[in-house]
Amino acid sequence: MSTSRRTREILDKLHQLYPETECTLDIDEDPFHLLCRAVLSAQCTDVRVNQVSQVLFAECPGYEDMILAGKEKIGEIIKPCGFWKTKSAYLYDSAVLLKEKYHGEMPKSADELEQFPGVGRKVANLLVSELFGIPAIVVDTHCMRVSGRLGLSSGKNPAVIEKELMKVLPKEEWAPFGHRMVDHGRAVCTARAPKCDACTLSDICPKQGVAVKKTESKKTGRTGKKV
Repeated sequence: MSTSRRTREILDKLHQLYPETECTLDIDEDPFHLLCRAVLSAQCTDVRVNQVSQVLFAECPGYEDMILAGKEKIGEIIKPCGFWKTKSAYLYDSAVLLKEKYHGEMPKSADELEQFPGVGRKVANLLVSELFGIPAIVVDTHCMRVSGRLGLSSGKNPAVIEKELMKVLPKEEWAPFGHRMVDHGRAVCTARAPKCDACTLSDICPKQGVAVKKTESKKTGRTGKKV
């Protein structure tokens, strides 16, 4: 099986498994809101971010309201998301940058978006793909793990993996592929104890069962006894 044929088979199976995949962060009419939610999602579940952001945007509907509120008030609201001091500074400084440099208009390039505090390549790609329909691959921990196990990438850092995936995936698949990696990484191809026996991709996965064996080996010493 050629690489392109195998990749197409992987994509087809992912489509069947997760036909309605989408971003799990709430998206509304204000592009700045998604930037804030994405920044808050660091080391926090999307479910909690969506809950907390409802309170935040009720208090501070727009970026100018966030500037008026100040870092302390923002921090009080977002405490449940963790690292609230750092994140509140990110949100406040981002609101100031949006006002002073971009006059309230969110930039549409990933490079410009990376200028916002707390926004790295992963978040920038999420923003351009979800807000502006620009093809981009979001390489998070799920994408790194699952694409590596499937043999679609071999890099050890997100920047390399992104370039590798861009070469093997059709451009129209870039954004949904990232979402399906999250879906599959959460439901089946977990970091620990992946469910290889229940995975419909196991017949074309070069690491089928390998991750399970590694997990089991960590639980036992060289003698086979639990440690």
